[in-house]
Amino acid sequence: MMPTAQPVVFWPSTRVVAPRARALVRLSKHRDFESVSARMLTQGGDSRITLNAQGLNTYGFAPQPDPALVQFGSSTGSVISAAGFSAAVALLRRLYGSLGSYHREIERQRCELSLLSGASSLPGTELVFAASGTDIHLFAVHLAAQGQAAHFQTVMAEPGETGSGVPDALAASHFAAQTSQGRKVLRGAPVGVAALPPAVAVKLRHSDGSLRSVADVDGEFATQVERMLQTAGRCLLVLTDVSKTGLLAPSMACAAQLRAQYGERLSILVDACQFRASPQTLLGYLSHDFMVAITGSKFVGGPAFCGALLLPPSVAQRSRGVALDALVDYSARSDWPLGWPNARVLEESVNLGLLLRWEAALTELRRFRALPAPHIHDFLQSWQQAVSTRLIQDDLFEPLPVAPLQRGLIDGLPTWDSVQTIFPFKIFKRTVQGHRRVLTLDEMTLVYRQLRSAQGAYGALSTRFALGQPVSCGMQDGQPVSALRLCSSARWVTESVAARQPVGQAIADAMLALNRIVQLVQALR
Repeated sequence: MMPTAQPVVFWPSTRVVAPRARALVRLSKHRDFESVSARMLTQGGDSRITLNAQGLNTYGFAPQPDPALVQFGSSTGSVISAAGFSAAVALLRRLYGSLGSYHREIERQRCELSLLSGASSLPGTELVFAASGTDIHLFAVHLAAQGQAAHFQTVMAEPGETGSGVPDALAASHFAAQTSQGRKVLRGAPVGVAALPPAVAVKLRHSDGSLRSVADVDGEFATQVERMLQTAGRCLLVLTDVSKTGLLAPSMACAAQLRAQYGERLSILVDACQFRASPQTLLGYLSHDFMVAITGSKFVGGPAFCGALLLPPSVAQRSRGVALDALVDYSARSDWPLGWPNARVLEESVNLGLLLRWEAALTELRRFRALPAPHIHDFLQSWQQAVSTRLIQDDLFEPLPVAPLQRGLIDGLPTWDSVQTIFPFKIFKRTVQGHRRVLTLDEMTLVYRQLRSAQGAYGALSTRFALGQPVSCGMQDGQPVSALRLCSSARWVTESVAARQPVGQAIADAMLALNRIVQLVQALR
């Protein structure tokens, strides 16, 4: 088994040679680049992308394309596409060729991602690569705290809407037993010298799953920020765009007002790890001096574990003076922009897994960004209307309420990212008396797994479906319940619009997934 982080030696040509990668070099000589690429795609992250006995990671995905799996689960993650996998293999071939250069490739990716995300439209914005969205939160809070652990705290949306490891990361604590640099650590122990105070979480829904009002949520965020600034002196506010169930909180107006009121005492990180935002929206965040976290593994459709932190100009300038010693277990020198002064303390190691995963994600993002925005909007709106109608009309389903996404207008028209793309819903079963009862957590998990399985209630299945993992959504009838999530993604839009396939096919596949759920529920005992 190859170590995650491999020491490298640099020659004047900047070509990278990894002394401990001899096994991979031998494989490449036999032209088995596909196998090597599949192996590398599972490395350079924490235990969540380690494969189990079935060859799947924690999210249930293999490192190779899976054409028989119909993917509506982008709120959890995606299986790498054939085009993405081919791009990763091609990159690996270049790296082992005579002109291969890890440094050139990672800088190319940095430039392209900056361009495609919209960040390059604001000169001075910097991009830092990270293995995952959780790693990004750790980086962001480290930069915002500037080494003042005793005088800093974070306010965030409830972890159920973000990620289980995020509270640990925002408290500057280890959030897994292994880091992206291959180090074994104790989960919950401080990263560096001392941990930060625990983050304060704001609930976005009531206990029954219904929405809290925007005014109440914004008001609680504002109250917590004021309290933290009075007691700790400085704090970080995490704006979630969008959450696991499709919510945006606090509102952009609230965050902008707080930033204007408190200035540099308040840092703001936009958790856009779902990457369901247009370049115009991301540019708007950056223009307000907000850091932005993105990943290529959700809406975009790349493989799990490829993230980046966007630093607006003034934040980047301030952050250059922050010591990075505490991040040595999570980051390498090349993850940071060229010439970043304090990155010299980080190891000069290569993370081929991260590089290949971003190559696959950029392949998807490049194709998506090439589409006219009105075509994207029309596709997503048609898909939204069809899915919403079905979830409302079928009495075995009950959609969770999702607030409209408050976005700006481009040329007088709503941007495509104002359209809902995550549809969480509860599932019910008819009792023998003809009453409805909500599925238990165990039943929901079973349905979720059976949807992905080649075996269903009626024997072997030729088509399998991936939906977003069940997410907790409060209590009903005295018991905790969860919701599945049916999601659209950039890949659905690209394959339908670019290939001139009607949106009707994507809608038909979504209806087939819901029909399959009905069959599985009917078979429950």
